[in-house]
Order: sequence, then C-alpha cells, then structure tokens
Amino acid sequence: MTTIPVDRPRASVFIATSVDGFIARPDDGLDWLTGKPDDELTGEHDPDQDFGYGEFFASVDALLMGRGTFDVVSGFGGDWFYGDTPVYVWTSHPDDVAPKEGAVLRPVTGSLDDVVGRLVSDGIGHVYVDGGKVIRQFLAAGLIDRMTISTPPVLIGEGIPLFGGTGDDIRLELVSCETFDGGMVQRVYDVVR
Repeated sequence: MTTIPVDRPRASVFIATSVDGFIARPDDGLDWLTGKPDDELTGEHDPDQDFGYGEFFASVDALLMGRGTFDVVSGFGGDWFYGDTPVYVWTSHPDDVAPKEGAVLRPVTGSLDDVVGRLVSDGIGHVYVDGGKVIRQFLAAGLIDRMTISTPPVLIGEGIPLFGGTGDDIRLELVSCETFDGGMVQRVYDVVR
C-alpha cells in the first residue's frame, strides 16, 4: 500500500495518445505521432508548434520516467533535449542507465513510496511524470494532479496503452479543451480528490 506524503511534489502528465488510446506502437514506435520514421526523431520541439509543451516543461523541477521510456528517448538523435532539468529514471538496474551527454540523470529504484520519498528528499516541487507504466502507477496511487493529453487524428490499432489497471474509478475535471490545425485535440484535466 502506498502512503501519499503530505509534502509530495505536484505531479503532472503531458503526453500524446492515438484516438484509440495508445502512446506508442508495440515496438515503441512513434512514427504515427510525428509523421517521421523513428530513426529521424530528435526530440526537438518547434516552439511555434509545441502545443504548449515548452511552457509546461518550464514549470517543472524534474522529470520522472520509467526505464523503457528512457531507452526510447535516449535513442532520439540530436542533443539531449531535457537540458539541465534533472531526469529521474525509475529502474531496477540503475548501474545500466547509460549517461547521455549533457543529461542530469538520477536513477531511482525501489517501490513507489521510495521513488516519491526520493523526490521529496531532493526538494522537487513539481514533477513531470512520463511513460505508460509510471503514469498508471502514479494514477492508481492518487499521485497525479494534472494531465495534458494531446490526441492527433489517427488510429494505430494496437500498441502501448496509456490507461488501464488503475483499480478504482478516477474522476477528472476538464480544465480546457483546444483544437489545433491538422486536427490535434488537447485536453487538460485536473484529477479530482
């Protein structure tokens, strides 16, 4: 059972899903999202077309992702695009987390309580939670405060789901809904406590 610390960091999600609810293809492919082959992905964001990502990212103190997500983003070409923002990688094999040039990596292990405790002890006030498994664990434990979900107009049929396995219903309050050229729909939700 997870004990939610009173002084825990605020936790937010900023992620894209296909219309059918997948965050990646079964092989972690993101070509459906970018329109580019995976080997051309750089992770760089055009500030004029970043759908609010730059503003969101500037609001966080750190990013927490699972090992699988880290492996995917580490494979993007170009410079490390998280800059000097600390990136916590939740993994059972911390010694295998390969350093990336310019990255501030902080491998974390253990239970959800251990990970949240580390964020608290490091003074993280607002954490960006990324990766399907990590997001689902944080949601199930009642640790997500806000979710920004962008949905381009595409069905991919199968892949890695964003949601599932949360146990109980999780009530959301719609904060905003915006559409963009090309059909992208972005919804922002607060998690109702």
